[in-house]
Amino acid sequence: MASSWTAKAARQAATVARIYSPKPTPQAGSLVQRRGLAGAADHHGPPRVNFWQDTMSPSKWKEEHFVIVSLSGWGLLFFGGYKLFSGGKKDNEEKLAEAAQ
Repeated sequence: MASSWTAKAARQAATVARIYSPKPTPQAGSLVQRRGLAGAADHHGPPRVNFWQDTMSPSKWKEEHFVIVSLSGWGLLFFGGYKLFSGGKKDNEEKLAEAAQ
């Protein structure tokens, strides 16, 4: 019984030694995790600003400000096009009818 325990312990020790032994491979440097979950606090590049602080440089804007301004601009473009091609003609015809009377 003691020999089976020692054999099991030896097998386990060999497995642990094999798992935790350093293996120098060329890819080992790329597999090491260098940063944990603290990556969000580490800023890279130029600091982001509010869009009203630097209106002529969209690349410096905060991401959420860029999204809001872009979506607002597209919305105004589509709504203006809709009003131009659909609603504007009706108003013009009504004004012409009133002016003719």
